[in-house]
Amino acid sequence: MQRGIKILFIICCILIGLYPFAYFFVNREFGLLSTKSTELLLDNIWNIAFYLHIILGGISLLIGWIQFSEKIRATNIKLHKIFGKIYVISALISGCAGIYIGFFATGGLIASLGFISLGIIWTMTTYFGYAHIRKGAVQKHEKLMYFSFGACFAAVTLRIWLPILTISFGDFIIAYKIVAWLCWVPNLLVAYYLLCKKEQKNNKINLSI
Repeated sequence: MQRGIKILFIICCILIGLYPFAYFFVNREFGLLSTKSTELLLDNIWNIAFYLHIILGGISLLIGWIQFSEKIRATNIKLHKIFGKIYVISALISGCAGIYIGFFATGGLIASLGFISLGIIWTMTTYFGYAHIRKGAVQKHEKLMYFSFGACFAAVTLRIWLPILTISFGDFIIAYKIVAWLCWVPNLLVAYYLLCKKEQKNNKINLSI
């Protein structure tokens, strides 16, 4: 069961990580762009922010899950550091771009606040997670990166929840206002749960020693 969840988790990260590249092969009415006004779609600054957000966010998803592999950290710490730097740079730029485009979110103020909050949390946890590892504070780094990737994984949970909510409410705008919060708040709770579970496991090992 646990192995199946891990495999599903990895598949979701890879598929949604690659998903943004589809925007280069379809027309401008694809996906969420179909909800945007013509004026916004012609705005150069918004377009730059949008593509930075989705492409670098996709890269963050594609490599972020690898960072939690204890086997890779134990056998190839150099690869962990390389991927870590790529993740941090991608996440910081994507997060900042996400904050900007959040001001123009479909659904108005409620949706905007949700996505802007997500962008702030993603950038802050990523930045401080990197700052801690630079100081050698491994445990603090690990905890913050759990929350960072929980925020990053919102790209996956958004695409799971949105169709469910749209069908349930029969209204895309209502669904989008809800998903602006639902796509990331539970993720952070799951990250907290996993950290608590890991800490309990470590405590049992220490007691047995």
